[in-house]
Amino acid sequence: MNAKFLIAAPTSGSGKTTIARGLMALLTLKGYKVQPFKCGPDYIDTKFHETVCGHPSINLDTFMASPEHVCELFAYYGEGADVCIVEGMMGLFDGYDRDKGSSAEIARVLDIPVVLVVDAKSAAYSMAALLSGFIHFREDIRFAGVIFNKVGSQRHFAMLQQVCEDLNIPCLGYLPKSTSLEQGSRYLGLDFSEKAESKELIELLENHVDWESLTRHIIPSVGTFHSQRGNILFPAWEQNVLLARNAESFSFIYQENIDRFGNVSFFDPEKDTHSFDGIDLLYLPGGYPEKHLEALVNNEAARKAIKDYAEQGGRIIAECGGMMYLCESIVTDDGEYPMCGVLPYKISARKEDRKLSLGYRSFVLDGKEYRGHEFHYTQFMGETPESIVQVYNAKGEPVPTPVFRYKNVLASYTHLYEIV
Repeated sequence: MNAKFLIAAPTSGSGKTTIARGLMALLTLKGYKVQPFKCGPDYIDTKFHETVCGHPSINLDTFMASPEHVCELFAYYGEGADVCIVEGMMGLFDGYDRDKGSSAEIARVLDIPVVLVVDAKSAAYSMAALLSGFIHFREDIRFAGVIFNKVGSQRHFAMLQQVCEDLNIPCLGYLPKSTSLEQGSRYLGLDFSEKAESKELIELLENHVDWESLTRHIIPSVGTFHSQRGNILFPAWEQNVLLARNAESFSFIYQENIDRFGNVSFFDPEKDTHSFDGIDLLYLPGGYPEKHLEALVNNEAARKAIKDYAEQGGRIIAECGGMMYLCESIVTDDGEYPMCGVLPYKISARKEDRKLSLGYRSFVLDGKEYRGHEFHYTQFMGETPESIVQVYNAKGEPVPTPVFRYKNVLASYTHLYEIV
């Protein structure tokens, strides 16, 4: 058995993350090997997935990768799984340019059906118009059924079942209203410091959702794709990579990047001091370093070792939080905290300076195009530093995101999808 489906919704906030996470946890507890995936560049939801499934969740994104590569990823990481669950992003047809890059495009590329999660609060038969629009909007999207969220009563659910009967689409069940199921949030998304499993959620899904039909009957093909390492998916690269990893400070990294490296070792800049002997690349991914500044400051030996490594020509790639760590200091409402001092900039994490920078990014450097994603509220203090290249958004419009090169250091607010 190899069931595959994508969980999407008409809009953000409909409950798709809750239901996706709950179904992953439920099916894992039932003994299925569940492989999680996430549409788009999101790092937060994938952490919930990994917690409940026991292995990494894989991002699928048709802006940062080709459709062929997305299919390769799905085939490679889904091999051997009993169930592949893909969590969508935003609304089903919301992409960076109309529906380009949307969850619907991922479902179409992979040729897998969609489970639509619908917030049914304060609505009954009006749901027929909404569902009809989504079902018939694109003929190349298949729907496995509907799960209703925030259902007020059995009578309410009976009305919603009538909607599905009239539209001839399977009703897969519902979740009742429950404030305890609402996730907390941080300024960069869901709070992954909270426990991802919920006994109440799992029990509600088991009792009110036809989860068995998702495992027994939705078994479509994804086509014939190859997934050998060292081929298209994982080009051979046997260099030694030292990767900064911490639950929050340095945690935003695509699993595919880790798997592409030949030899990877890890260290925690909050606690460890690592030897750089024999290291070909130091990789500092993004995260929440501004939430753990005292620990980073206290590990002065690590900061000094990184600065020495950079000054001696060591190769470093630093993304967002990793770039902030390389700067002179990070300033918060509580004071100024010295960082590695490789880059001569100060970063403000003060509330008065918070400004959202969000979106896909691309730039060309040394003849190679890099693609990635930017999502942060911190800013450079003073004027934005000069960039070595022009950075563009998904529509090809220039954006003021700077990219820095100092000796063999490459740093930016952009989270890069592919490291070479």
